[in-house]
Amino acid sequence: MSAMRPTDSRPVASLSLDLDNLWAYQMTHGDAGWDEYPTYLPEAVPVMLDLIAELDLTITVFVVGQDAALKRNLKPMRLIAEAGHEVANHSFRHQPWLHRYAPDELRHEIGSAEDAIADACGARPVGFRGPGYSISPLLLEVLAERGYEYDCSSLPTVIGPLARRFYFRSAKLDAGQRDERRHLFGHFRDGLQPLRPYWWHVGDERLLEVPVTVLPGARVPFHLSYVLYLAGRSEDLAVKYFSAGLRACTLAGVEPSVLLHPLDFVGADDLDSLRFFPGMTMSGEVKRRVVSRCLAVLGERFEVMTMRGHAGALAARTGLPTRAAELAGAA
Repeated sequence: MSAMRPTDSRPVASLSLDLDNLWAYQMTHGDAGWDEYPTYLPEAVPVMLDLIAELDLTITVFVVGQDAALKRNLKPMRLIAEAGHEVANHSFRHQPWLHRYAPDELRHEIGSAEDAIADACGARPVGFRGPGYSISPLLLEVLAERGYEYDCSSLPTVIGPLARRFYFRSAKLDAGQRDERRHLFGHFRDGLQPLRPYWWHVGDERLLEVPVTVLPGARVPFHLSYVLYLAGRSEDLAVKYFSAGLRACTLAGVEPSVLLHPLDFVGADDLDSLRFFPGMTMSGEVKRRVVSRCLAVLGERFEVMTMRGHAGALAARTGLPTRAAELAGAA
């Protein structure tokens, strides 16, 4: 692993974006037409990149292989690579029930995404995040086999089942689809998972896990999608919540790994078809203002790295705990 050490006295943080597309939300929600792969990436990606560039940040973008494989998305994929951001693997089909795949199916899923991302972006990914934070012992085994440097699929929060209930309330799913998605967003017991990075022990190999950071103590998310939900009531309150989360991380000795999504930059005025999604009643202008304020605070307090940079700095240290891969996810 290529270790990158901090270059100033600030503590380290990492910043990443899951490049979930319109069709992926529609698929999970059970909407017709998702398999035509409608996209908002050509419009959303330049907006995202401009805001991130204004803040002088370099991040990791977790790319879905199916999007990378489509010519209509080639320009935004190249823009991401040309801007110098790391590209990582977010699976090929973005199915949050990835943990239920058979071994051959899972290996094909990961490999196909790698190939599509490498072709579109010019770099083969070395990091992975499961769609819907899907994780399993088999997934970790496949990632270790393929030489991945890190995984970021753990979200150690207690609210997964509540989020699933909210999602199912408006979803258009038959009984089979509901069964397929029954572990969507995880379990209450996920709140017992470690907040800090650790090594997975995978056979004779090991794989670094960098969890998505949640609020220490309360174990609730404070990545930007949740912050923007609060901003629907008060922008200042939302920024204060994010800032308090960063302070709590500092006090708890947690180096935050902060997560973004495309819908953090896009409002209902930009994309009415996703009005059902939390926070989509807010205008894109307001969202971008809140995100910019929050990321400015992050950049003031922390040395912000890509996921690979953060993983490299962690791998260079001694004393990180090790967990058995059998403890990952749920059957």
